[in-house]
Amino acid sequence: MGPRNRRTTGTATGPARPSRSSGSSPSSRSLRMSGPAPRSAARRRRLPLRLLLPTLLLAALMAMLMLRGYVHSEILADHRIRPEATTDEVPQKILDGGPVIDTRDGHETGLRVPDHRLVLTFDDGPDPTWTPKVLDVLERHHAHAVFFVTGTMTSRYPALVRRMVAEGHEVGLHTFNHPDLSYQSRSRIDWELSQNQLAITGAAGVRTSLFRPPYSSFADAMDDRSWPVTRYIGSRGYITVVNDTDSEDWQKPGAGEIVRRATPKGGKGAIVLMHDSGGDRHQTVEALDRFIPELQARGYRFDNLTEALGAPSALTPVTGPDLWQGKAWIFLVQASDDITGTLAICLAVVGGLVIARFALMLLLSGAHSRRVRRKDFRWGPPVTEPVSVLVPAYNEAKCIEATVRSLAASKHPVEIVVVDDGSADGTADIVEALNLPGVRVVRQRNAGKPAALNRGIAHASYDLIVMMDGDTVFEPSTVRELVQPFGDPGVGAVAGNAKVGNRDSLIGAWQHIEYVMGFNLDRRMYDVLRCMPTIPGAVGAFRRSALEEAGGMSHDTLAEDTDITMALHRAGWRVVYAENARAWTEAPESVQQLWSQRYRWSYGTMQAIWKHRGALLDRGPSGRFGRVGLPLVSLFMVVAPLLAPLIDVFLLYGVVFGPTRRTVLAWLGVLAIQAVCAAYAFRLDKERMTHLISLPLQQILYRQLMYVVLLQSWITALTGGRLRWQKLRRTGVVEAPGGPVRRERAAVVSGDGGGVDRAPDRSAVT
Repeated sequence: MGPRNRRTTGTATGPARPSRSSGSSPSSRSLRMSGPAPRSAARRRRLPLRLLLPTLLLAALMAMLMLRGYVHSEILADHRIRPEATTDEVPQKILDGGPVIDTRDGHETGLRVPDHRLVLTFDDGPDPTWTPKVLDVLERHHAHAVFFVTGTMTSRYPALVRRMVAEGHEVGLHTFNHPDLSYQSRSRIDWELSQNQLAITGAAGVRTSLFRPPYSSFADAMDDRSWPVTRYIGSRGYITVVNDTDSEDWQKPGAGEIVRRATPKGGKGAIVLMHDSGGDRHQTVEALDRFIPELQARGYRFDNLTEALGAPSALTPVTGPDLWQGKAWIFLVQASDDITGTLAICLAVVGGLVIARFALMLLLSGAHSRRVRRKDFRWGPPVTEPVSVLVPAYNEAKCIEATVRSLAASKHPVEIVVVDDGSADGTADIVEALNLPGVRVVRQRNAGKPAALNRGIAHASYDLIVMMDGDTVFEPSTVRELVQPFGDPGVGAVAGNAKVGNRDSLIGAWQHIEYVMGFNLDRRMYDVLRCMPTIPGAVGAFRRSALEEAGGMSHDTLAEDTDITMALHRAGWRVVYAENARAWTEAPESVQQLWSQRYRWSYGTMQAIWKHRGALLDRGPSGRFGRVGLPLVSLFMVVAPLLAPLIDVFLLYGVVFGPTRRTVLAWLGVLAIQAVCAAYAFRLDKERMTHLISLPLQQILYRQLMYVVLLQSWITALTGGRLRWQKLRRTGVVEAPGGPVRRERAAVVSGDGGGVDRAPDRSAVT
């Protein structure tokens, strides 16, 4: 192939652009961007999008999970029954008195239920399975009872408490978390009572004066530990109700035995203890259906407590702020349950997606590797014709010499076109001073990377065009390896293998893992599926005819490389991956720079997906990307990474609220799968495994940052926010291993050093 007509080098004419921003287009109106605003305005926009909204959303999510865990796990409960204490301080009239202990207003009275009156009491509910069955039996036999409910169960099943009250039963407090109050402080006792009362108020709109302490039995079991608590609770306006007949149904001795134990002797009245929660209560329900009619036939009445004692109702209607406070509590608990249930479903979905993605990557990347590494594999006739290499550069003084020298050492014939996009640090002067053969400089006013690339395409002499960033260095064999796939006339573009050069820092090592996994697994998978989503700006090659058919580099998105790749697919061209075309780039070295870079990548990817959403309706061979590629890219690059934080959220939830062991094992299982995939990717790329030592820490810290960045991108997209180019500060330390590139840091012109860089892959770490 001979050279095309050469074009003269010159300065771009036309109006100057004040920044590296891209304009909007009708195809991407909902995901738009603009040039820089004044710093104060940008700061005002950045704070809500970058910090406020993601922080509030994550805080609300964690609050809902903590509330749900608190209500469900009984994290503050104390299920241990303490040893009995002495009874020296307990009045004898209480020990000899009845099961209803009234210590209000300084009085100390024990009351008994009159003869032939039975008060059935049920503890620990309401239970969604057994409480309705108990209520059905009571309704069928026209009997009333007292339900001592816990705050946790009431908060979760408020409708059952409303039914109890509506059907004439009484409810009483049984604390919120079911602790042994004999060993709790007064502040904890007050909290248990108030929270229990709040739940009952929110559920049924009433306040109760009845209380039964957990682990209580008969009045004569009162001791010097429990008696002070009973007196204190009486001073708070509550009547303590224990029992004098225990059915011991919790032992599940059989329905007949439960009936026998619950039956009082000689026609005496009694308060009978049963349970409607805490396990399988089918024996209790069966016994109750026999017990009530049998004793009714013997002249017994089944009343609630105040009916049996002939006293005013223990339930008082609540109105005003107290009622709304209770309703708000119930609403929040119900919302937390609903949200957690939804999140659990999402977790199952994302877990399945993650495992499916890993399995697909391992399977297809292995197939790709075996195919391209066969001794007889050829793309077609060897490509030996010269290539035009375009280097868009904006304030790349610290990096440009290393970049150009690496290209000049190429083993493939190249012409090098450096497009200086209005640099203010002497970038173009540095290139011209090198006086290297085959290197040309095109100067233009600052117009943005897509404009610089299009300018370079216009000045390129050859039909095969390689594009790279001004902060990247090539190995001597990179260009040759990159253009060999063009031996296949159906290939329109080739993605190379970008690698992190500054991997010695912790952040660099994390990005190194991400880059290697992204290229060696994701790109191989997408190559086999023929739906490569991105040709990295750091190292990619194109046919000129394919670029012209796709309309050239577009300003419509911040991800011009993803945009052009999708456009090539839709034009019917094949995009492939060349694993041996390695380029070395400098990754961000600070969290701030990493945040800015990934925010732009994520947002630009969303713009490109939105712009090319019409690919879903494309037909014919060019429709393959719409049928396969666009759904996979949207799922694995945007949706799944957004849901992936659920893995870590539920890890924290499980560690705090349990089951801790199973939760940690599940998380370690996910980490093990990631480690296997990472190790396989490192093996394919012949990388040292030592960098994988930081993989667990990457999953704990680095991945969280990527989550928040993606969330911010979503918020920006959904709110129609604007995003401008962010410059990254470079150091110029990257060089190709084994290449002739020299570090000339002391000789370069000082300047911004920021690079217009692109991602090797915008797949979030999942």
